Amino acid sequence: MDENRLTHYRDVMKLQFLGGAREVNKSAILVDDSLLLDYGMLTGNPPQYPVDSPDPDAVVVSHGHLDHVGAVPTLLSGDRRPPIHWTPPTQELALTLSRDTLKLHGGTYDCPFTETHVQRMTQVSNPHEYGETFEAAGYEVTLFNAGHIPGSAHVLVDDGDTRLLYTADFHTDDQRLVSGTTDRPDADVVVCESTYADVDHEPREVVENRFVESLQTTMWEGGTVVVPAFAIGRTQEMLLVCDAHDLECYVDGMGKGVTTMLRNYPAFVRDADALRKAKSHARFVTGRNGQRRRIAEQNTVIVTTSGMLSGGPAMTYIPEIRRDPTNKITMTGYQVEGTPGRELLERGRADIDGRIMPIAAQAESYDFSAHADHDGLREFLTAYEGSEILVNHGDNCEHFAAELRHDDYDASAPEVGDVVEV
Repeated sequence: MDENRLTHYRDVMKLQFLGGAREVNKSAILVDDSLLLDYGMLTGNPPQYPVDSPDPDAVVVSHGHLDHVGAVPTLLSGDRRPPIHWTPPTQELALTLSRDTLKLHGGTYDCPFTETHVQRMTQVSNPHEYGETFEAAGYEVTLFNAGHIPGSAHVLVDDGDTRLLYTADFHTDDQRLVSGTTDRPDADVVVCESTYADVDHEPREVVENRFVESLQTTMWEGGTVVVPAFAIGRTQEMLLVCDAHDLECYVDGMGKGVTTMLRNYPAFVRDADALRKAKSHARFVTGRNGQRRRIAEQNTVIVTTSGMLSGGPAMTYIPEIRRDPTNKITMTGYQVEGTPGRELLERGRADIDGRIMPIAAQAESYDFSAHADHDGLREFLTAYEGSEILVNHGDNCEHFAAELRHDDYDASAPEVGDVVEV
């Protein structure tokens, strides 16, 4: 792209943090009041949204998780039609998530958009491949593989003077579903996620083997295992793990449709043949005629949404298996504070459909995180020792920023609402 076409050449780039700063939810960063990077929401009762409703000239979405894309339809109200840029899988995942939000909250005060807004997303959508540079709101933008879920991207924004890298969520290690990120584009400023900045992940192989052994033991003892999993990324990872270890499993919830959809994007997964085989090996639940209750009585594995026990078919399975300590509930992802999944792990009970239920079934947690851990973050940032680092998307951003400053990085941790000039 001709640099003369850039309309935002200036000495200072202004970043406004509308969400995702010092918190692991509702990510949203506005660049120079014109380019919006992500616009997410936090599921809950009621859902939570970024602190402001901007009117950007263009939007770039890093990946298809609710906390990064969930509020995007609200940007298309009235006569506003900013173009939305993302990878092809992210586009389709965004539509899936938006329609699920409508199903759960549509027509209520808790959902600020309608099916009309969701349909408008398809009209303004601009899908891009990794490494393809495009113009958005006068900036040169390039998406790089972030290794988090299929289609996830680092976002590089160039105004002709400053190069901003928004890492969004990323992982440096391989998962069965996607390979870890290896891209390190040059950048003057890095907005870096820090979800697991205070954690060192065990080697994935060790976690996986312990998880599989737990599932096998439970089934040998006559129990049932419910595996709550995020529909996007984690469900497919669990199906790949089960298939690799010849464990029979059922899959239920939104993850069924996502698994089928991702097969249409073989270039965005690590091993398309393995995903095809895992899908054919799993049994898809229809939910008809009491099928879920019958399955809950079997000695089997059930991979189902929601990953934090905040809705979905898990609301049927958990009450069915909760009384028998032979059964297990194996959490496979990050549990946000205040969610039923977090309550189960900490207190042995959970709010299931408005009822606090004591749960005798064993509750376990396995770190199948799709985020870089402390060492992964530090390894990634070695490429940016001379850059300004803005730490976001974490429960303890200030601590990680202080650690980086101790090691001579120019690092800080903005708060929600802060405007930072870089």
